[in-house]
Amino acid sequence: MAPLHTALRTAQKLRTGARGALLWGYEQRLAREVRAHGKLPRHLGLILDGNRRFARASGMQRELGHSFGADKAHEVLQWCLELGIPAATIWVLSTDNTSRDPKEIAHILTLLEREARLLAVDPRIHQNRVRVRAIGQHSDFPPNVLAALRELERSTEEYSGMRLNIAVGYGGREEIVDATRAYLCKRAREGATLEQVAGELTPEHIGAHLYAADQPDPDFIIRTSGEIRLSGFMLWQSVYSEYYFCDVYWPGFRRVDFLRALRDFQDRERRFGK
Repeated sequence: MAPLHTALRTAQKLRTGARGALLWGYEQRLAREVRAHGKLPRHLGLILDGNRRFARASGMQRELGHSFGADKAHEVLQWCLELGIPAATIWVLSTDNTSRDPKEIAHILTLLEREARLLAVDPRIHQNRVRVRAIGQHSDFPPNVLAALRELERSTEEYSGMRLNIAVGYGGREEIVDATRAYLCKRAREGATLEQVAGELTPEHIGAHLYAADQPDPDFIIRTSGEIRLSGFMLWQSVYSEYYFCDVYWPGFRRVDFLRALRDFQDRERRFGK
C-alpha cells in the first residue's frame, strides 16, 4: 500500500503544481491586459467583508479572521501602488459593527492601532508619498487608538501621492448628517438665517463638507464575500459608481481576483445617468 499512497501523493502534488502554474500564467496575462488598457479607477472603494466567515470556514478563531484581513489590506495597498491607482478608500469598521461582541471590537481596535503605527513607518508609504486619512466617527475610540491614527495622518499630511482613506467607525448616513451639520454651523457663524440657508442649499454645499471632500467620488467599488449590497458605504459619493461583487471572503482575496475586477471595470461604459 505504501507505494500506492506515495504515487497518489505525487500525483496530487503534480496536479496542484500544474494548477498553480496555470493560475500564475493567467494572472500575468491579466496584469498585462489591465496595464495595456490603461483605464483605471481614479478612486477605488473596497468593502472588506467576510473576515468572520473566512475564520469559521477555516476552523480558526474569529479574531484570526480579522488579523488575516488586516494582512490582506497591506497586500492590496501594494497592488494599488503597482498600478498607480490615485486614491483608495478601504472600509474597515462600520458604525453598525460597533454593536458586536465587545471582545471582537476590542480586537479590531487593537489591530487598528497596530496597523496605523506600522503604516506610519512603512517605507512604501513614504517612498510613494501616500497621504493617509482616517474617516468616520472616532470620538468613542480609546485614546491610544486615536493617538495612533492622528500620528499616521500627521506623518503623511504633506504628501501628494496616492490618497488612502481608512473608513473606520464609518457610516454613510452618519457622514451625510455630519456634512449637513458642518455646513449649517458654518452658515450660522456667518450670520445666515435658517430661511436663507434653506433657500440656497445645493448638493454642492453638502458635498463640500464630506469626510474626503477634496477627493473625487469613487468610480469603482469592490465588495468581497458574495454580499450584494452597499450597507451604507459612501452613499452620497457613490451615485455614479460602478460596482463589483466578488464571492471570495476578504482574507482570501487574491491578486487575480483584483485584476479580474479591474478588467471588468475597464470593459464597462460609464453613462452618468445619460
